[in-house]
Amino acid sequence: MNGTPSSTTSEFETTEAAETYDRWFRAKVATSINDDRPARPHEAVMAQLRKIVAAQPDDHAADSMED
Repeated sequence: MNGTPSSTTSEFETTEAAETYDRWFRAKVATSINDDRPARPHEAVMAQLRKIVAAQPDDHAADSMED
């Protein structure tokens, strides 16, 4: 499978499906843009995720979340 999508074909089976997705996607973006909650800094989110991961059993020691 080629990693570059063709500019002349769509991943959707119908034009209606593509338009439905487009409306859904635009609504999600608009909701995000209009969200007035304060943004969380990247490092704060990563610190929280590291705590969650550290609390889990070490079944996959090779899979680390190192920066």
